[in-house]
Amino acid sequence: MQYRLLGNSSLKLSVIGLGTWAIGGGEWKFGWGDQDEEEAVQAIVRSVELGVNWIDTAAIYGEGRSELLVAKAMERIPVADRPLIATKCGRVAVGNGEIDKCLKRSSVIAECEASLRRLNTDCIDLYQLHWPEPDEDIEEGWQALVDLKKQGKVAHIGVSNHSVSQMKRLQAIHPIVSLQPPYSMIARDVEQEILPFCEREQIGVICYSPMGKGLLSGTFTAERAAALSSTDHRSRDPRFQSPQLEINLDFVQTMHQISAQLGWTVAELAIAWVLQHPSVTSAIVGARRPQQIEQTASAGDRVPDSDTLDKIAEAIQLREQRLAMLSNLTKARV
Repeated sequence: MQYRLLGNSSLKLSVIGLGTWAIGGGEWKFGWGDQDEEEAVQAIVRSVELGVNWIDTAAIYGEGRSELLVAKAMERIPVADRPLIATKCGRVAVGNGEIDKCLKRSSVIAECEASLRRLNTDCIDLYQLHWPEPDEDIEEGWQALVDLKKQGKVAHIGVSNHSVSQMKRLQAIHPIVSLQPPYSMIARDVEQEILPFCEREQIGVICYSPMGKGLLSGTFTAERAAALSSTDHRSRDPRFQSPQLEINLDFVQTMHQISAQLGWTVAELAIAWVLQHPSVTSAIVGARRPQQIEQTASAGDRVPDSDTLDKIAEAIQLREQRLAMLSNLTKARV
């Protein structure tokens, strides 16, 4: 496992971080379907055994369930080996599985206090604004994080899903340690402005969904997509539905061919590709069972050569061309 400093902080993170979005279950708007709690706890413990030294979670994941499972797993890990914990605020459960967007000071502080209780800790290692919504309240929410840091309740503060202009507004108040954006072979928007900005400003990048919510795991199929539970938010994601699904699965087939030549899995290739970007500190890899992190933690030692990167670039370009043609065709029909 490789380890890298997070931005200009003192935090040294494993290049693979364990994501706990999915272990929150399916009883909320962005759930991933049913989850066995014991398997989730075992996955967290196993990730630490494999060299992962930080866990990503959020208050809204399963409406607090993920944080509780993280705390439960910590009890099984020797104190000296316990990983760093990163969690987030700004999304609030309002009942019936629905969520609200709130960055008001009182709400942020209340969320932090609740996270501290669920995680059974006195200080959160990295606390982040989950989304910049409502936009007009991001300064208020960020100032609340600054104050929580001064109080010693959080050690470092960062953001997730923020644009360059939004980060500039917050930087004027207090330096941002990290950004958490989506980034993968099939989601590359951040390459244009966001990653270069973070590199210039020494803001660490911990990207999520490097395997495209499972599409780039190498095990996803059309049959599996069709069988997704209604409690799995991916069942409502266009990338998991025809006609985008077929284009994505064709792309994955090409990744199978490339990874096979290296003796890697598609998942390892997808994660290693994200990690080779100079702006990226770490990639968040979700796991719902110990076997899943056993199959992906090895990506922390994978470094693709230039020939492999060229082949991937060609495949990415072809996929994007096909999606553009599909979009133009759809617009023409309208």
